[in-house]
Amino acid sequence: MNRTDHTAVPRWSSDAERWDAVNRRDPQADGAFFYGVKTTGVFCRPSCASRQPRRENVDFFADADAARAAGYRECKRCQPGGLPREREIVNRACAALDADPQQRLTLAQLSDAVHVSPFHLQRLFKRVVGVSPRQYQAARRGAALREALQRGSDVTRATLDAGFGSPSRMYDSASAELGMAPSAFRRKGAGSTVRYASAPTSLGFVLVAATDKGICKIGFGDAAAALADELRSEFANAELVEDPARLAPFIAQVEAYLHGTRQRFDLPLDIAATAFRQRVWDALRRIPYGETRSYSEIAEAVGSPRAVRAVASACATNPVALAIPCHRVVQKSGALAGYRWGLPRKAALLDNEAQHAHDEHDAAGRERKTAVIADATTNLDHAA
Repeated sequence: MNRTDHTAVPRWSSDAERWDAVNRRDPQADGAFFYGVKTTGVFCRPSCASRQPRRENVDFFADADAARAAGYRECKRCQPGGLPREREIVNRACAALDADPQQRLTLAQLSDAVHVSPFHLQRLFKRVVGVSPRQYQAARRGAALREALQRGSDVTRATLDAGFGSPSRMYDSASAELGMAPSAFRRKGAGSTVRYASAPTSLGFVLVAATDKGICKIGFGDAAAALADELRSEFANAELVEDPARLAPFIAQVEAYLHGTRQRFDLPLDIAATAFRQRVWDALRRIPYGETRSYSEIAEAVGSPRAVRAVASACATNPVALAIPCHRVVQKSGALAGYRWGLPRKAALLDNEAQHAHDEHDAAGRERKTAVIADATTNLDHAA
């Protein structure tokens, strides 16, 4: 079967095809859709071995959440909410991709390897892993490239070992994975200049570091020396220059933010991210000042509702505190979860934002009230 055949029309896209899959108890349709039985109030997988329902009593749903929203409960026999078969399929797909990092599998080839349709696999993979198979392969190649360069391999050898088809293809995508040119990464930043400065704040010391392109790090700690040591570890062979004068405007933005006189940052950023992490970080920057979101809400916002752990990982690897407000992400219950710079700082930031957002709301209310009174007074004067 060629690529065109694989990608033309998704299977089980019509109710007739779905009903046929239910009649055949087709296991390959599991995860592609679910069906609910009106007479029992239960929803199942297509392969469920329970008694076959009558067609007029069946509703079809794209996912388990939609079935639940319609009032159906999970079948205890096939457990449609558990997705064990779907995870097994995705695990097999990951194993196929991990078996040979140098191999570049198309979606059609990968679907053949795990015996499901490309449309079904793409949907399952993204739901379980949080990224598409293509993005997963790109991340694996990026990791292989980093490992090869860290071992001391030359750039050409590392390019081949990582499975890039050509040096040009590698250079097109390497900056997003490495944050710098491969040759500079191999030297751990040698040849690049990172300027930094630190200052005391209400949350302890803050360190801000920047390349010529923009801010590459904002971190908090209990001591300026420890923050500088951490920076040296991350940019081991870069030229580090302590430059308070150049970083002063950026430090000032941090201080204004902590004092509640600034709610947004105007900082050029120079940070590397995989496609998924960039989507998460973009979603974090859209959380309004003074508000929070749960990890599951962020996962839904980036289109991967089951990738809650991947969202948490993206928050934990955020290199620029405040500029990307990962402190605004909490557990579904509202409890605070981990924070790279310590839970006390996270709590203080949220309390500070909530207070200033409340004060601003009250001030806006007073302004509106004053305006109403002024308008009323003016109208009375005119009437007189």
